[in-house]
Amino acid sequence: MIAFSGSLRSRICPTERNFQKQLIVTNAIFSWQRGRPQLWEKQMRKLLGFSVVAASLLSGGGTAFAQNMELVMSSWLPPRHPVVVNAMKPWAEEVEAVTEGRVSVRVLASPLGAPPAHFDMARDGVADITYGLHSFSQDDRFDASQVGQFSFLGDDAVSVSEAFYTVYTEDLGAAEDHAGTHILGLFTHGPGVFHNAERPIETPDDFGGLKIRVPGGYTATLIEDLGATPVFTSSTEVYEQLSRGVIDGATFTKEALTAFNLTEDIAHSMTVPGGLYNTTWFLVMNEDKWQQISPEDQQAISEISGLAFAKRVGDAWNNADDAAEDEIAEAGIVTSPANQEVLSAIQEVANKAEQEWAVGLGTERDGLAALERLRSMTGIQAAMN
Repeated sequence: MIAFSGSLRSRICPTERNFQKQLIVTNAIFSWQRGRPQLWEKQMRKLLGFSVVAASLLSGGGTAFAQNMELVMSSWLPPRHPVVVNAMKPWAEEVEAVTEGRVSVRVLASPLGAPPAHFDMARDGVADITYGLHSFSQDDRFDASQVGQFSFLGDDAVSVSEAFYTVYTEDLGAAEDHAGTHILGLFTHGPGVFHNAERPIETPDDFGGLKIRVPGGYTATLIEDLGATPVFTSSTEVYEQLSRGVIDGATFTKEALTAFNLTEDIAHSMTVPGGLYNTTWFLVMNEDKWQQISPEDQQAISEISGLAFAKRVGDAWNNADDAAEDEIAEAGIVTSPANQEVLSAIQEVANKAEQEWAVGLGTERDGLAALERLRSMTGIQAAMN
C-alpha cells in the first residue's frame, strides 16, 4: 500500500472562457472596420497576447498566426534548481532567439498549481507550457512512460534521456498519451539513488520498516516489493517530511540532496549500476497555443526541442550530480555501492515489474522490445550481459 503525503492534487479551472475571447476578437475587428487599426492592434496584443495579421483575418485568405507571442511556463522546481537555471531558462531564451523575437517564453518564479497538476494545466490552457513527472499523474494515462523508470537503465542522464525520447515517441505512442498538448521534450534525470537516515543497506532485510519517499510509478512498486513502505510526496515537500521524521529517506538523485537541502538529514546513500530507478519527465505546450505559431517558428522551436532538449537537460543533471558529490562527502554521508546480495534482490523485483508492465500495455505496444532497445541505446544492456 502506498502512503500519500501532502496536498498533491489541485482542482484547476481555466481562467478564460471561449465566449470572452470571441467577444474580444469581435471588438477588435470592429475597431479595424471603423478605421482604427492602431486600436485594433492594441486590443489584440493586450487582451489576447498576440496580434492577428489583419489582411488574412478580414479577407479569410490563408491562415492567421500569432505575432510577438509571449508564452507562460509554470515552473514548480526551486528557481535556483540546476534544471531551471541550466535547461529551462536557457531553452526559453533560445526560443526567442531562433524566432527572432516573435515568440518568447516567460518562466514563472512561482507555479500556477501543485506539481501533479502541471500536465493538465498545459492541456487545459491554464499555463502555456509546463513540465513535470509522468508518475505524478497517479493514474494509468502515462503507463508507457515507465519504460524510462526501471532499474539498470544507464549512468548518464544524456544518453538515457535521448533514448527515452526516441523509444517513447517512436515505439510506445507518446503523442497519444500527451493528447491536448504538443510535446517539446521527454527526458529523465541521472541514475536514482537510495538515501536514508537510519542504516546502511547491507542485506535485503535492511529495507524492512523504512518509510521512503517515492515519486510514484515503478519506484513505488520497487520500494514496496523490497520491503520498505513507499510514501508518495513531491520533491518540494521532502525536506519537511524528512526533518520531522515522517519519512526515513528518499529515492532521489545525488543532486537532489543539495538542491532540496537534505544533506543534514541523510546518513547513507546506496548506488546501483545503471541506477536503482529513474524518473521520466515531460515538457509540453498547450496544443491550441502551438497551432497559433507559424510553421516557420514551429520548425525553429522544434530544432532546439526534442532530442536537443534531452541533451540540454541531461547535461544539466549530469553536471549537478557531479557538483553535489563534494557537498555530500563534506556532510559526512556515507555513499556505497549495493552489494551482490542486494543487487540480486533488486534484479528479481525489477524483472517481475518489467514483465507485468509489458503485459499491462496490451498487444499493440511491445514494452519489452522497447525496454531492450532503450538499454541498448544507453550501452547498459551490453554491460549487464
